Amino acid sequence: MGCTVWQCNGTSNQVIDIASQEEGNEAFIELANLIKILSMHRLTVYQGPIIYTEFGLGKTGEYDSEQTLYNAFFADLDRIISVLKANADFGGFAAFDDSYGGDIAAWAKLANSIRLRLAIRISKVDPAKAQAEGEKAIADSAGLILANSENFNISNYGRKYHPAVICFEWNDTRMSASMESILGGYNDPRVAAFFDPATDPAVVADHPDWPYKGIRNGATLGAKDDRLSYSTIDLSFNDPAVVTSRKMMSADEVHFLLAEAALRGWAGAGDAGTHYEMGVRTSFELWGAGGVDDYLADDTSIPWDYTDPKAAAGVNAFTNRITNTIAWDEAADNETKLEKIITQKWIAAYTDSMEPWVDHRRTDYPKLPFNYQNDSNSDWGVIADDDFLRRMTFINSQRENNPTGVADATTKLGGPDEIGTRLWWDTGGPNF
Repeated sequence: MGCTVWQCNGTSNQVIDIASQEEGNEAFIELANLIKILSMHRLTVYQGPIIYTEFGLGKTGEYDSEQTLYNAFFADLDRIISVLKANADFGGFAAFDDSYGGDIAAWAKLANSIRLRLAIRISKVDPAKAQAEGEKAIADSAGLILANSENFNISNYGRKYHPAVICFEWNDTRMSASMESILGGYNDPRVAAFFDPATDPAVVADHPDWPYKGIRNGATLGAKDDRLSYSTIDLSFNDPAVVTSRKMMSADEVHFLLAEAALRGWAGAGDAGTHYEMGVRTSFELWGAGGVDDYLADDTSIPWDYTDPKAAAGVNAFTNRITNTIAWDEAADNETKLEKIITQKWIAAYTDSMEPWVDHRRTDYPKLPFNYQNDSNSDWGVIADDDFLRRMTFINSQRENNPTGVADATTKLGGPDEIGTRLWWDTGGPNF
């Protein structure tokens, strides 16, 4: 699977149409439906309402409200998981399945894990529905992705990892200052797998024993070339023979989901602290990092403040807002525990930024620095200086080709079609 959202849905519908013409292809049909959910549950976090229940049906292209959409996701997952479990011995996927080699049981675990992800996503806006769906995922006999050997990865099909193109060929990206602050302050051993050291020792003079340097989001840069010596992503990402796939759902995330589910009192979720530590451990294992025991025992370190050595004094600098340490504290309140979970989940999600953006909007964790330079305006919506981007607007091709649908979708959004409008699950209310 290597396609855009719309391509994935179009291809899925083609598979469904062909497979429906003969009996015995239920597993093919439901795998295609699962791929639709995999793509569309990512699209909706950009803009909110999307076309899902009517997609490809030849209708006018009416957008689903987010509540309708999530209910449809959960209903479809009921059927998908049931069919996959009933066809556990089906061997027809092997010829084209670069993710799981045709292993039906692995796809069923993925489907349950996606259900748990979606349940946590709506846990503030619809707690009862979230708990029911989360507990269903936890209790299902097909299981969840709990080990790195079960991770869902998508093949790059011999192509270079695109962020490496942006980093090494275009020279248009470097390590973020937030990563420098958090990974450096926590002395996180995973940094060596994530990034390469800065090439100019002078830019890490404030922490020479930790030679990584990042750029603040929304920084005032002047000349781009001034910061080319800051940390690139690890060079291995530039070799398609080394980085052959990208992760879409991994065991560390599922453990962090279960940790949050436990905080919320969901049946079967287990112990929050145990899953928190397992989330960190499976992430360290995935990235080949050592020292996890010492890391998890650290109850003093916090992220660093940041300065930009290529800017005038104070420009692009920030004071760290995170005061929470790494070590689990069973006596802490749920808010403190949730901040630990989401901060570590943010680190572990490296290379897959979608869910961290969801979590950050949903919980306000991690406590990242606000953008230094805020250029938002009335064209697409104003973001307050102490806030962050909440969504992307509906795309121009839909505005031009489906104006009636976009107008209706905007009414379902619950606010103007602007970048500061909160999505349905991004309530802005308390976490507990």
